[in-house]
Parts: sequence; structure tokens; C-alpha cells
Amino acid sequence: MNDRVQDIPGWGMDADPDNDPTYPMKHSTGADHERLNYVKAPQQRQNIEVLRSIERPNITRVFGTSTPPAGLSGAIRRYAYKFSEATATHWMTLILADRVDVIQGKLNDLKHGIFPNPWIERGWRAEWKHNRPAFLGRMAVTTLVITAGILLITRKSRGKKMLANS
Repeated sequence: MNDRVQDIPGWGMDADPDNDPTYPMKHSTGADHERLNYVKAPQQRQNIEVLRSIERPNITRVFGTSTPPAGLSGAIRRYAYKFSEATATHWMTLILADRVDVIQGKLNDLKHGIFPNPWIERGWRAEWKHNRPAFLGRMAVTTLVITAGILLITRKSRGKKMLANS
């Protein structure tokens, strides 16, 4: 492992107490670097697929297991982890995977006979109870935007029909 970390740019750059980038802002007591000698937690057993960054040679000692990658969103996540965390491709692909995961969750709910209830799921009941004026304002703006969009679309389609009939 020690010979591999030399290939990783920036690895261990903050381990040297004489090269402390926070020096002018932080008043060091000298004891700050004693914490580098702590006993590390034991490695968590890996019994599910854990996606990891290409910048890290190993998985972290502790990791989340509540939602392993699955389905189309899992495939998108696996693709995202082929890129460096420093690229927009990595992060934008993960955001896409999150959106796909929401759709997968809704479809899974419907498959099990659970119908979406946006009033509860989006927190509208609490908004109605505790912040009614803002809720009504937001709903009014949403209604106006949707109505304007529908009118704009129907006006454009009417204009195309008139041009076609001429």
C-alpha cells in the first residue's frame, strides 16, 4: 500500500505538521497532530456491492448499505464511478441516477399497490398547516405558469393549423 500511495497526487499532504495550510488562522497548540496516531475502526464486512471512487485504492472502513445499486439507476451509478470525482460527468451522471431511482421507486410502489400521495409526500399538509400564505402563493404561481404554458402551446398549434389551411 505504501508504494501505491505515492502515485496518488496530494496523498498525505496534510500529514506534515510543519506544512499546515491553516497556520495563520489557527493557533496550534502542538497537540493537534497527536490525533494522527489513533486506533482505526475495524473494516466493515462487505456483503453487498459498494461503489467506490477511482481515486481511492480501497473502500472506506465504514460504508452505507441501506440502498445498494439496483436496476437501471444502479447501472447508471456504475457508469458514473468509472470517472474521476473531479469531473462533471461523474456528478451529473449520479444526479441522473438519483432521478431514475425516484421513478423506479414510484413504479415499485405501484407494483405493490401503493399509490403516490403528493399531499403527504411533498409536505404540503405541513405547509398548509404552518405556512399557508406561502403555500397559496406558490400554488397560484404554479397554476399561472401551467395555464400560460397550455395557452401558448394551443395558440401555436392553432396558428400552424391556420397556416396549413391557407
